[in-house]
Order: sequence, then C-alpha cells, then structure tokens
Amino acid sequence: MAKQKGIIPLVGTIGGINFYYLNGKPVARRAGGGFNGKAIKTKASMQRVRENGSEFGQCSQVNKAFRQALRPFYKGYTFTYFHSRLMGLFTQLKDLDLVGTRGNRVVAEGVATVEGMHLLKAFVYTPDCRIGSVLPFNFDVDASTYALTIRDFDIGRVRFIGGATHIELTYGVLDFSFETLAFELHLAPPLILDRHYTATSVSLVPESLPTGMGTVLCVLGVRFYEEVNGERYVLNAADGVGFGIVG
Repeated sequence: MAKQKGIIPLVGTIGGINFYYLNGKPVARRAGGGFNGKAIKTKASMQRVRENGSEFGQCSQVNKAFRQALRPFYKGYTFTYFHSRLMGLFTQLKDLDLVGTRGNRVVAEGVATVEGMHLLKAFVYTPDCRIGSVLPFNFDVDASTYALTIRDFDIGRVRFIGGATHIELTYGVLDFSFETLAFELHLAPPLILDRHYTATSVSLVPESLPTGMGTVLCVLGVRFYEEVNGERYVLNAADGVGFGIVG
C-alpha cells in the first residue's frame, strides 16, 4: 500500500491499481487478492472464516438486543465505542461456551458459567461515569422484592460533575434471555436529588417484578442536571451519564 501524491487524489481502479481513501487519506494498492463471497461459502480452506462469521453474527444480535434493553438508562445520549466494547464482552462470553462446537458457540452458554456471570457483572459499561465512583456506597438488593437500598448514603460523598446541581438515580431489574433475546425491564420511579439532600438512606423499588424469562440483572443508572431559574437541564457530558450492574 502506498500514499497518493498529487493535487487531485484518485478514486477507482486504473491499470490494476486501486485508488481509495483510508482513514481520510488517499492511498493506492495493487488490485486483486482477498476472497470473494463464493470462495468463503464453498472452499474448505475458508471453514474457519465461516465459523468465525457465524459466531460474530450471533454476538452482534445479542449486542443489538442488549443495547436496546438498556436504552432507558442513556436515552438521548450516545456512548463512544459502546457497540465495539460490548462486542468484546460478548465475544469473551461466547468463548466460554464449552458445549457448542466451533462455529456454533453462543453467548448464552458463556453467561451460564460462573466466570461468564462474573464478566457480565464486572464489565465497566460506562468508563467515563462509573457507578462505583459516582456513588461510593454499598448497594443492597432485596432477594424477593428486588428493592435497592443505599443505607450509608451521604450526598457529600456523591461525585457531582462540574455545573451539576442535581443527580438522577434510575434503577431497573432487567430480565434478559440470552437465548431468545426477549427481555423485560422493570423500572423503579426515578429519584432526583439535589446537593442539599439530607437523608442518610435511599431506596428504589421496581414497580413490577421479573417473571424469570432469562438472566436477571439489577441495573443502576445516573444522570446529572443543572438547575437554572427553576428549570432543570440534563448535562450530556461524557462523565454525566452512566450505569452499571449492581446485583
């Protein structure tokens, strides 16, 4: 591959050379090589490529459904590299499947393992706004009601971002089937606290309970607001929106 030089960059194929843009820069390389669709589908030497493609597709389907299920925690905001980071997580989970043969391994089997569940819960979903850093407290989840309680709450320990006057806590119980990709999200009424909140405990109770269609995950999200003349405005900064699995 070579860089193009000249006043007018070329795009296309001329004399067996492909001219195109790569990362915004004009480059050139000899045409040909690579694999065509027929070869990938039929050649024995492409078996590993077919297997990887099948598993990648399954991970992509899980990724799409999982992001959709979590959307209420970051509605109106777009996380940089969120899709690719989740693909890394689901690829790791798929690799933990010791039941399916290569090409048929699935995320659901990986989640069913102890290591897989640990990966799913410990994954840092929003690195710029980590729940444990914003809310440095212990989270207690009731085994029957799924109510989330923070008993040692102190508003002075909450890490407010610059300009924020309020923090919103959104809590939900996600019932997600990694097999069928069906899901239900059971939300608690959101709680908005200002910097002068005085209570020493916080409780969030979901208005409905999971039915057990799949893996149950307790998710806590935060968003920051600035109040101006009695009106609250969401702060869509990278460190102003976040969520994580707390149980």
